[in-house]
Amino acid sequence: MRIWLNKYFGFSKGEFNGLLLLILIIMVLKAIPIIYGYTRPIEKDDPNLLTQIQKITVADEKYANNLREKIENSSPEKTARLFNFDPNTLDADGWQTLGLSPKQAKAIINYTSKGGKFYKPEDLQKMYTISPEMYKKILPYVKIAVKELNTSKKYIPFEKKEYVKKAPVIVDINQADSAKLDEIKGIGAAFAKRIIKYRERLGGFYKKEQLMEVYGLDSVKYAEIKDQISISNAPLKTININTAAFDDLKRNPYLSYKQINAIIQYRKQHGNYSNIADLKKIAILNQQVIDKIAPYISF
Repeated sequence: MRIWLNKYFGFSKGEFNGLLLLILIIMVLKAIPIIYGYTRPIEKDDPNLLTQIQKITVADEKYANNLREKIENSSPEKTARLFNFDPNTLDADGWQTLGLSPKQAKAIINYTSKGGKFYKPEDLQKMYTISPEMYKKILPYVKIAVKELNTSKKYIPFEKKEYVKKAPVIVDINQADSAKLDEIKGIGAAFAKRIIKYRERLGGFYKKEQLMEVYGLDSVKYAEIKDQISISNAPLKTININTAAFDDLKRNPYLSYKQINAIIQYRKQHGNYSNIADLKKIAILNQQVIDKIAPYISF
């Protein structure tokens, strides 16, 4: 072959060798894809690729379902027909005839079957299944029966009750307990307890006006209750001023500590008191205080 090429094409030995090398390279390049097809490893499925394919499939299914639902819920404009109706009694077929989808009609029927009522045509607006456009279209045809308005509520005539006024009570504030004092109009449980506590500290009331000395019971409250109270002739508890100790006199709310000390010191220096006039000899006691304590001391 080299001689033939040399004879007709003038190939030298070096050129012939180069041609053979070139043919060999071409054959190798042609053989590589074939050899790779038989020798390449089998590829495993890419999990990420499968996940993406599944997501695409789910998205396609959702789109198909939404499209199907829109088609089902679309109002059949060609078959829609308007007529007078009562929304409280209209069945599903009637709602569909008005132009609602089966699903929309079912939602309204579920509302009425569970006790829902339409008391006036405007109540249809609260149904989310009825669009504003549909509401405006069917509103002139709504005719609600009057009986639907009357059966839900029955008229109950108002009965005027006459309250009998309680007869006014007269309570003896020197003998009444807290329950009896509570019967006085204007005196509650708190005031009743305060009155009893102050009465025990005094030794009894000798006039009604002493109630104004009770904490919180002012002249306004006294004017409200004064005609409901009385004072019995029960004797007051007195203290012998000639034998009384400091603690005995301390109980009386009209005497201060200084005044009690003055009474005891005067008694120690000058002897026992013989009458109420002897108290006037104590400079710290004025006539007002003497008048207040006079009913509660003895000699």
